[in-house]
Amino acid sequence: MEAIVARGLCIRPLRLRDADAFALAVRESALTVGRWLPWCRADYSRKDARTWIAQCTVRLQMRVSCDVGIFSEDGEIFYGGIAVNQIEPAHNMGNIGYWVRPSMQRQGIATRAARTIAESAFDTLKLTRLEIIAAEENRASRAVAEKLGATFECVARNRLVIKGTPVAAAVYSLVPGDLRADPS
Repeated sequence: MEAIVARGLCIRPLRLRDADAFALAVRESALTVGRWLPWCRADYSRKDARTWIAQCTVRLQMRVSCDVGIFSEDGEIFYGGIAVNQIEPAHNMGNIGYWVRPSMQRQGIATRAARTIAESAFDTLKLTRLEIIAAEENRASRAVAEKLGATFECVARNRLVIKGTPVAAAVYSLVPGDLRADPS
């Protein structure tokens, strides 16, 4: 995947040199994002980040997942992560996931990044369905899906496991043509 510069952001693959910034953002996010994503912990280390980045690089090369970073438009300041993962080529579908560090939240970054990655998934990967699955109580992630124009399909019981506990999750879908007009 080449870097995508759009909507004031740069969406690009993570590099090993991003490990320190990634680990710092994860630690910053432990109390907020960590509520929903158990890997997001206060003790997340540079080594953890380097391992994650190496795994992302391999999965990107294999075309099974596109876990990348959300950066400032110049590609230097790390804001968070976004992914098209759980790609099912036989069904032309995948999942979009996202997180933004607390110091950068409430600026529309997740929505802009999700719109950009969804467009790329439809245009480049030729997917015909994307799902956004968020814990039922995760209002911030659900709001991003709704701003994109994703269709709320259901609340699925025990759809996610968070810190060992099954929780209900809201399931949203996007298909080509669903994305609401870009307000930017």
